[in-house]
Amino acid sequence: MSYESIISDLKAEKYAPVYLLHGEEGFFIDKISSYIEEHVLTDAEKAFNQMIMYGKEVTPTQVMDNARQYPMMAQRRVVVVKEAQAMAKIDQLVAYVGNPSPQSILVINHKHKKLDGRNKLTKAIKDKGVVFESKKLYDNKIPSWISTEVSRRGKNIAPQAAAMMAEYLGADLSKIANEIDKILVNLKEQDLIDVHMVQTQVGITKDYNVFELQKAISLGDTTRVFKIVKYFASNPKAAPLVMVLSSLFGYFRKVYAVAFYAGKKQDKELASLVGVSPYFLGEYKQAAKNFPTRRLVHIFSALSEADLKSKGVGTRGTTENEILRELLIKIFYQK
Repeated sequence: MSYESIISDLKAEKYAPVYLLHGEEGFFIDKISSYIEEHVLTDAEKAFNQMIMYGKEVTPTQVMDNARQYPMMAQRRVVVVKEAQAMAKIDQLVAYVGNPSPQSILVINHKHKKLDGRNKLTKAIKDKGVVFESKKLYDNKIPSWISTEVSRRGKNIAPQAAAMMAEYLGADLSKIANEIDKILVNLKEQDLIDVHMVQTQVGITKDYNVFELQKAISLGDTTRVFKIVKYFASNPKAAPLVMVLSSLFGYFRKVYAVAFYAGKKQDKELASLVGVSPYFLGEYKQAAKNFPTRRLVHIFSALSEADLKSKGVGTRGTTENEILRELLIKIFYQK
């Protein structure tokens, strides 16, 4: 079942006896589980009939015993197992799933990886309840997800603003959702989230941020690049080295992909294939012209070296800003 269909059924009070929520993307797992925890029982009923358990702390037997208890002064009992991936011998839950209590709802939150669809537990839950695999969204899907999430809350976001949030915040949906909440709180009477509002509320300094650094690199504007780096040195919290290196790794991976597919794909298909917003594709194409593949190989080597130095390997007291400056010198001048 899809996330939307599960939430729709829950809102209609169509409950399954067992839910297996598993996969790499924790955001959707948390949203479904939280909805069940917040809406199935009243606050008065929760005291006696809602049990939150943690996989590392409980055994399958304890979970099953709780799920088999009769509800007290309520129609249902809710048992939620968080961090179920840490539970030893989780497959033993199949003994309960084969004959679940009709008065209970058992929710199994198995984060960070999916359960094998061929094992007995997964098959049993598919037969008796709901199995939802929460998959990571591809990078190129994040802007549209942001737009949908904002629209769901009754507002709109400019495509460029959604693309900027995706580029800056990455694929962490929980982090993105928190930033959307922060923006909406400060939106006031405005209906549209624009680029300026994203820069202001998310904390992206207009002229000195990782995006502007990447843009200056793509244009070969060394004066601008080192001006931004100087700003980073004076404001270390604005761009920690670990964040800058991660962004540059991702940036040059995309530049490499654009260089590889250049001339083979139309722009729309190329943007989707590489995982970038069409609004930023021109920047990546320009970078691909300035950095041919043979130079990109050297750049990846320099990035790996900078990453090791950022972790204290062979630094000899080198500051973060010095590591970044050395990296950028290699990017521009190492042939």
